[in-house]
This record gives sequence, structure tokens and C-alpha cells, in this order.
Amino acid sequence: MHISMNELKAALRRCFEASGYFVGNYEDAANMIVWLEKHGLKGLEELEHALAYIAADQNKPQSKIIYEDSTSATIDAHGRSSLNCVAAAVDLAQAKALASGIATITVHNCHNRMFILKALTDCGRRGISAAAYWQNGSEIITEHTAAIRSGQRYPNYSQAITNLACSGEDKQALTIICSSRVDLTSSLQSTEQQSISAQQIAEHKALTVELGIEIDKKLWAEINQLGTGILVENTERSRLDAGGR
Repeated sequence: MHISMNELKAALRRCFEASGYFVGNYEDAANMIVWLEKHGLKGLEELEHALAYIAADQNKPQSKIIYEDSTSATIDAHGRSSLNCVAAAVDLAQAKALASGIATITVHNCHNRMFILKALTDCGRRGISAAAYWQNGSEIITEHTAAIRSGQRYPNYSQAITNLACSGEDKQALTIICSSRVDLTSSLQSTEQQSISAQQIAEHKALTVELGIEIDKKLWAEINQLGTGILVENTERSRLDAGGR
């Protein structure tokens, strides 16, 4: 079925708000999914991987900075989805880069790291060069790298299958680098497995705006079912407010 980007974003906001995401966090989460999907980077497919764990996020500890200095920080996300924590981590990297020129943030125990591409895009548009690196898999390891130049509208993205062994400790790690002085896009290496240029990402957006977003009916129903929690809560609150007048 076809839906508009606005319909998808509104449904996702309700879904994440009902799942315990704070104000701002559920806006970030919705925007990250829609951004990937409308730029041809399978945002809805990534969401399907995350949905089973979203409800459990509210029972996990909040992300915590376990080390910090002027140019770096290490964050423990406690097994949360990046939808719930990565935008804040990128904001921290950007603030440190503005103050010191370059900054590195490492996030441990973080899932669904592909969603960081939207946050990197925001950096580029704010005049900050940014890059991110992570690995997926246990037996077959894929390396993922995304980077954007200061002032650009879209990042480049690359992934490659490697022969590396991934330790259990770093299996869900994400490295974020931001700089107000250095072009970090040179850290992105094209691979034969998959490499998507900023131009390709921009071109896909134009098609999506024209044709709309295709979504599986079952996934659409699941998103809206999760979102009914906030609709019920708002209805009950309205009734209580009305009774108090």
C-alpha cells in the first residue's frame, strides 16, 4: 500500500511516544526512519528489525556517559536501539567538535545503527563534517561507514564483507567522529559490495517525493497498533480534564 511521508511520520511519532520515548526522542526516531526510507536506504526494513525490541527499551537503563574529556566520550547505551539514543550522541560529538576542532564518541551496546545517517546529515547541513563506523554480524562481519562533508546535504555510505572477527564486547559498538576543521569524507572507502553516493541518495528522494512510500500492510498495522497506546492515554486524560472543570 502507498502512504505519504507525513502519514508515516505521524504514525511513527505515536508509536514511539506510546513506547515510552521522551519528547524529542520520539520525533528524532520518526525522522530517522522516514529519512532512510525516502532516500532508498530501507528505513522500514530496519524498523522491522527494531520493532520487537522497542517496548523493552523503556525497561532498560538510560544511556550513560562512562568516560568524557574535551575531545571524546564513551557512552553505554545499555542495549537500546539507536532510535532512542544516537541523535543525542551525535549532538555531543558536534558540540565537542565546535569547541575543540575534532571529537570522537564511541557508543557501546547500541542496536540499529544504520539510523545514524539522518543525524550525520544534520551535521553536514550545520557546517560540521561527520563520519560513523560500525560492524554487523557474528560469523560474517560487515563493515559500515558513512560520512558527510561540511555544508553538504547528503552523506556517502559504504558497506563491505570482511574476514574480521568481531569480539563480543564490541559487537554493538558505534564510532562517531565530527570535525569543524577537517573533511572526514576521505575516511570513506568505496567497496564492490555496496557503495552509495550522495548524488544517488538525492536522486532517490526525488522519486519518493513523486511516487510516495510503499509499506507492507502488516507493518503499517503494527505501527498503528503500537500507537494506539498514546491515543488511549490522551483520551483518558481528556476525560479527566473535562471532569475537573
